Amino acid sequence: MRLNRLLSVFILILGACCHIAQSNAQTVDDAKLRPLVQALAGDKFEDTTKAISDLVKTGDPRVSKILDALSAGDLYVAKADKTVFLGKRDGSDYAATDPLTGTKLDPVPRSSAEKIKVNNRLRRDIAAAIGGLTLMSDNIAERRSAAEAILKTRDPESIPLLDQAIAAEQDAGVKALMQQAKAAAVLNSEAADDVKIAAITEVSAGNSRDALGLLTPLEGVQGPVGEAAKAAIGRINTKLALWNGVQNVVYGLSLGSVLLLAAIGLAITFGVMGVINMAHGEMVMIGAYTTFVVQQIIRASAPGLFDYSLLIALPAAFLVSGGIGVVIERGIIRFLYGRPLETLLATWGISLVLQQAIRSWFGASNVQVGNPSWMAGSFDLGLITLTWSRLWIIVFALSVFAILQLVLKKTMLGLRMRAVTQNRRMASSMGIRTPWVDALTFGLGSGIAGIAGVALSQIDNVSPNLGQGYIIDSFMVVVFGGVGNLWGTLVGAMSLGIANKFLEPFAGAVLGKIVVLVLIILFIQKRPRGLFALKGRAIEA
Repeated sequence: MRLNRLLSVFILILGACCHIAQSNAQTVDDAKLRPLVQALAGDKFEDTTKAISDLVKTGDPRVSKILDALSAGDLYVAKADKTVFLGKRDGSDYAATDPLTGTKLDPVPRSSAEKIKVNNRLRRDIAAAIGGLTLMSDNIAERRSAAEAILKTRDPESIPLLDQAIAAEQDAGVKALMQQAKAAAVLNSEAADDVKIAAITEVSAGNSRDALGLLTPLEGVQGPVGEAAKAAIGRINTKLALWNGVQNVVYGLSLGSVLLLAAIGLAITFGVMGVINMAHGEMVMIGAYTTFVVQQIIRASAPGLFDYSLLIALPAAFLVSGGIGVVIERGIIRFLYGRPLETLLATWGISLVLQQAIRSWFGASNVQVGNPSWMAGSFDLGLITLTWSRLWIIVFALSVFAILQLVLKKTMLGLRMRAVTQNRRMASSMGIRTPWVDALTFGLGSGIAGIAGVALSQIDNVSPNLGQGYIIDSFMVVVFGGVGNLWGTLVGAMSLGIANKFLEPFAGAVLGKIVVLVLIILFIQKRPRGLFALKGRAIEA
């Protein structure tokens, strides 16, 4: 029992000693900060600016609240003893609070105090100072935001605080950003040449587009600093040129994926049946409108499934477009085989009918097709920013291509389609019902065009004229790659997409397409069958 009492007394004494030690430490801190807070009430704005700088250098977390109050006009000074306090109007007095401890003080008559004045320059200094103080915040987002603010202002006064923050920072990304901010501040200071050259090296290793803005003013400086800046700018421009090339390739693959989706169904029907289908673009449009209808149904009946709307729309678009394709083939196309000009005119008329039907049912204006959450936003790749929608379009196009290859290589329908493609008469004599192969082939090509419409609804306006923008490009891809050859269609689509993106910066979008068309015409003069020509007895004949 006596031992328990002694232990309790010991714990109480130890706690009291810790409290006294903590209070003494706090008093010491207050003793250091108090004169700096009092200096905010200087006679000149320059005195206040110096006091703000001195307060920031302490790194004390309470400084941020004091500066907030100064900027908001809540910091006052008593006329009699020049004591600085936080004040709120309370009748004829100010309700006063100690800015360091937060303890309430005796009310101060309004006639006995005056507000510490600030101008716009001081407000900017205060904003920069508060941003610097958040470098030591517990919140990683606040620390990142503070480093970005200093990177923009390049305030040399923030260098000591940045040194403290860099030494304490645990996150690698934020630490690298702080180092960039420090280097930018050094370049804006009166530091020695060797220090600035080291800062130039640090800046040039970061975000190159921002680094150019920091280094360009130094390019005209005489001496080693200017030479180091010129060399760094040259390296950055080389790096940017390489990343711009990567960006053009990625954008070209994205455009090529769109062309592949639009053309791959046309390659099947054109290669197997020899039909010039001018209504192929309308199959793409029907797929896009099917997506719109599916989303409208989901919005009305099951909003929680909206993120899955595209997955639901894919089979629906394939069945709707494919079914319409089979009806068109059985009702019109099968009577016109062997007469390509008449199939061209007939399918062109069908395209006009389908467009007008869509205008009658849905209206002539664009309809809104939403993006699921997993297709929204963007991500950084090196020095470029890419959208998730571009990435998913590429993945989706290659997936459709792979599935179609499996269908053609591993299924009975694919075997019969290839047989009809190589020699229609021989396939018919072997018992293959070529009319039904034609119908299913046309339906398959139309269904794939409908799937393409689902993808295009995410990156283009869904209107009755949607398909018209892709029909000419689709024919170019098919003819360039080789009629009826899917690998040729893939290579042709990606080649034309990349070529367009590399030509656009120099020639513009319209002139770039004209140049590509001229190059294709010249290529076809040398290789009339395209890049990958099909082989077979009927074709050779």
